[in-house]
Amino acid sequence: MPAALLAADLLEPFRYEFVRNGIVVAVLAGGLCGLLGVYVTLKSMSYIGHGLSHAIFGGAALGAVAGVNYFVAAGAWGLASALAVGRVTRRRVIGADAAIGVITTASFALGIALKNRLPQSGKSTDALLFGSILGVSATDVLVVVGTCVLVGVAVFLSYRALLFTTFDPEVAQASGVSTRQAETLLLVLLAAAILACMNVLGVTLIAATLVIPAVVARMLTSSFSTMLWLSTLIGSLAGGIGMYASYFADVSSGATIVLVGTAAFLVTYAATGRRSRPAPTPPPPAPAVEPAAPALALVDDGR
Repeated sequence: MPAALLAADLLEPFRYEFVRNGIVVAVLAGGLCGLLGVYVTLKSMSYIGHGLSHAIFGGAALGAVAGVNYFVAAGAWGLASALAVGRVTRRRVIGADAAIGVITTASFALGIALKNRLPQSGKSTDALLFGSILGVSATDVLVVVGTCVLVGVAVFLSYRALLFTTFDPEVAQASGVSTRQAETLLLVLLAAAILACMNVLGVTLIAATLVIPAVVARMLTSSFSTMLWLSTLIGSLAGGIGMYASYFADVSSGATIVLVGTAAFLVTYAATGRRSRPAPTPPPPAPAVEPAAPALALVDDGR
């Protein structure tokens, strides 16, 4: 029967282990990027995802040349790049966007040069640049699961510090919050998430998966805590649907995931675009012992 044939065709991707692994990783990676993307978007640091992914690509290329494990080499290089960006930015000599541009694009250029010299070494350049459903293994699933647990625990334990630092670092510091530690933690978590998600999302498209779910969530709510779980949900749905669609479309998984997220953005904008929401505002001053949470246009109403 036609209905039975249609159902068989729709379920066909789940017959293959690499597709099942890819969908699991895409759902987790989408949710992970959606969660961290809230902080990135509200801090106006959308370029950081783009930059760190380029830096990690350079580390992956160096690891391939040196014969070092991909996760070890790319992870160490990404962590070093994140810490370098944070250090340069804190010196106030140049802005965060300039620091990201100098450090990360240099790493990316190094990676391209090394890959051109040794085209057969390490992972496929196309898979790293654009994401590939074929490159997802059981090891990748474990890495993404572990990274999700790590990021989830870190965000839970540092929720107030990250929240306060996101809105006004100067007020947060005056209230006893260590903004330096909070900003460094955010950069390290971003580097870990990008490393874990690169096989599925790709270097060139991972920044969009950080920004799009958070922007869609921002158009739907003015509550910070609601924005966190809503952005995570949107990212997970976009990841799963995009990965599933990439099997039938025969295109890179990163591209389809971003296109699904973009479609969600367009639909949300069409439905809510004419209703302007108040912009996020800094939190009010707080005592040095117990920082107060921001409670104006974008409010924290509990986890």
